[in-house]
Amino acid sequence: MKILGIIPARGGSKGISKKNIKLLNGKPLLAYTTEVALQSRLLSEVIVSTDDDDIMNVVKKLGVKVPFKRPAELAQDDTPTIEVIFHALKWYEDQNIHFDAVCLLQVTYPFRTLTFLNEAIQKFSSSDFDSLISVQKVPHVYNPHWVFEANNKGNLYLATGESEIISRRQELPDAYHRDGAIYLTSTKTLMEKQSLYGSAIGFIESPTEGYVNIDTIEDWKKAEHIVKTFTKD
Repeated sequence: MKILGIIPARGGSKGISKKNIKLLNGKPLLAYTTEVALQSRLLSEVIVSTDDDDIMNVVKKLGVKVPFKRPAELAQDDTPTIEVIFHALKWYEDQNIHFDAVCLLQVTYPFRTLTFLNEAIQKFSSSDFDSLISVQKVPHVYNPHWVFEANNKGNLYLATGESEIISRRQELPDAYHRDGAIYLTSTKTLMEKQSLYGSAIGFIESPTEGYVNIDTIEDWKKAEHIVKTFTKD
């Protein structure tokens, strides 16, 4: 399977200025993602999609391809990720280069390992999934079977629509949330369904060790603490 690895890294960042190239333990944040991606032999091509000249310069020094500069209109706060993917695929199509799938790797999740990335790609490649995403289990207190919503009368009802609450924790089914580490989607699903997920969504459970998704200063401080003890395989 021919897979394009895309690492989106726009210049604008409201929470942390120049976050993608800010030094974390002496190296740019995006280097943690690019290093692992480049090591994977299961990715046919790895690129960074950015609109920012400073990021482009850093990326090139890291030995990662930046085949194009992303248009400013595709680097806004509200730009859908799928539009960034479409732009990259279109650029390659214009060069008569085609991919079976895309692997989206977000810079804000710096501590994924090569082993975990390869396991995800292998699971996706050997399946009939439209997509595969990395997830973590939802703590039982936030399980959707224990979550309530309020109606317009101010009464609570179960978000799942069930009439009776599951009383015992042991009877709750596992629930998962996206953790942002890996998104794999077939090109067919992207193009035909205009979706990053499709109908058949596979998943791989991420290790909890080293988990952080950097969006705020508090997340950055957590990453600084983790990087002192976390070792990639």
